[in-house]
Amino acid sequence: MSFDSQQALLQWRSLGQRLLERGLVNQQELDRALAMQRKVGGRLGGILVRSGALAESALLQVLAEQLQMPLVGEHLEPPSEQVITAFLQTSPINSDWFVEEQVVVWEDGEQLLFAARDPLSPSIPETLQYFYPGRAIRPVLCRAQDMDAWLERCLDLARQGAIQGGDGRDDVRHLREMAEEAPIVELVNNVMGQAIEKRSSDIHIEPREFDFRIRFRIDGVLQEQLNLPRERFAAVVSRIKLISAIDIAERRLPQDGRMSIRVSGTELDVRVSTLPGVHGESVVMRLLPKERESLRLDRLGMLPDHLDILRQWIAEPHGIILVTGPTGSGKSTTLYGTLEEINDGVRKIITVEDPVECQVPNITQVQAHADIGLTFAAALRSILRQDPDVIMIGEIRDLETAEIAVQSSLTGHLVFSTLHTNDSVSAFTRLVDMGVEPFLVASPVRGVQAQRLVRRLCQYCAETCAPSIGDAELEDTRVVAARLFPGQSARWKRARGCERCEGTGYRGRLGIYELVDLTPEMRELIVQRATAEQLRRLAYEQGMRNLRGDGLLKAWLGETCLDEVRRVTSG
Repeated sequence: MSFDSQQALLQWRSLGQRLLERGLVNQQELDRALAMQRKVGGRLGGILVRSGALAESALLQVLAEQLQMPLVGEHLEPPSEQVITAFLQTSPINSDWFVEEQVVVWEDGEQLLFAARDPLSPSIPETLQYFYPGRAIRPVLCRAQDMDAWLERCLDLARQGAIQGGDGRDDVRHLREMAEEAPIVELVNNVMGQAIEKRSSDIHIEPREFDFRIRFRIDGVLQEQLNLPRERFAAVVSRIKLISAIDIAERRLPQDGRMSIRVSGTELDVRVSTLPGVHGESVVMRLLPKERESLRLDRLGMLPDHLDILRQWIAEPHGIILVTGPTGSGKSTTLYGTLEEINDGVRKIITVEDPVECQVPNITQVQAHADIGLTFAAALRSILRQDPDVIMIGEIRDLETAEIAVQSSLTGHLVFSTLHTNDSVSAFTRLVDMGVEPFLVASPVRGVQAQRLVRRLCQYCAETCAPSIGDAELEDTRVVAARLFPGQSARWKRARGCERCEGTGYRGRLGIYELVDLTPEMRELIVQRATAEQLRRLAYEQGMRNLRGDGLLKAWLGETCLDEVRRVTSG
């Protein structure tokens, strides 16, 4: 294909219309990008990507079709480092030209392929044609991060090596300059854009001796996405620190930061944590979309009997309802769902959280700041003077917070909160261990719910299978299923993997639950300081279904598989 720059430029002008037709951007985002283009110049697609309105992967798909250019990684195999290095070593063109033009060239049979920051620049094919007369010159499209890797691996740029020996103010200035370079800005934006597209909750950036990797936590499981050269690590970390208000020069102590950004058309709050390690700082970014779908209780994966029990609890005029589980088990999502359920516009609802993960309309939400003295306990004391009907505490962490929660419930407030315990009955012994008197635990608590998240089977590739569990568990599951789903038959399935779920066999997650209602017998045992095992035995006698039992029912329904239930629950 010959390179006709004039024709390509005409095609480029219709890019905005194509993006609108496909629903990849809206008119307001396009207008802003066009105004920015008129002001500072540049390509429309690049402006949309840098502003966070469009993911680079989506832009490249449209450009490949519009400009009739092949996309590396889709239509062409990416060139190896050896192929690019071999071309550079034999090329009559000075290596500085490749750096200045931000272009990578390699041979593919008789033709030369080139990928560039600006593939429509007429000077690139003209230069190549001058030094390689008679050779076919063909532009291709590629991801910015791929081209960065090729350039920096093969040309060993001095700007990246300078960071190794610098210190003091010059080092900080150099770090800041690197963090603000367009390739690094685009790389970080693209990584976050890919994370959003793949429904990732966290981004992990982990340095190793000779490289560093980027992993996404998708449906609760870490998956490696990129493996990049070590030379780019300092610039990437500096960029993340810069935009999250973290000290860019401090590399010996852990630091925390936050930022609000717009990526791929999605508004995000991002919590950033850095931790010094042997090979450098490990960086974790927690992605918290500001706008979520309506968090309704009936969408959280609860079976009908559990949903009825929870709705009875939240209909109480006062008392404490606890949600327990480890980090990442969906406790906050459940609490937000309960708040939306009771948010009728009549009651005053106030929350104190750290951080505020989801903004709920018509609810007063308070962000705790322990560093300035606004702890959960301090915030709660102020909240009680605001005449609330319902209070949500992000987490009961200490005795003071627990005592205020108890007193709030005893004075006529409905209190929701979370605890870090392994199961539901352990919540009672945990509060007693904190120092709360047993009778003050037994009296106000209405119920405790423990939960975990299991991965949901991909609906496109899951295949039926025979259940591989013991006869006793199989019979128990069959009996409960017959009561809850009369007339239905078992749908045991297992993960397989396809293109839609990226070969994992799973897409999305659902909760499994364990609910303990505070009966008079349970209250009496708590007052007597009974052990967790004694409380658990009574709960089973009163019909409690534990986490594993609830997970087996979800597997019976074909929503998840036995391997997932085993992964997150004990026997």
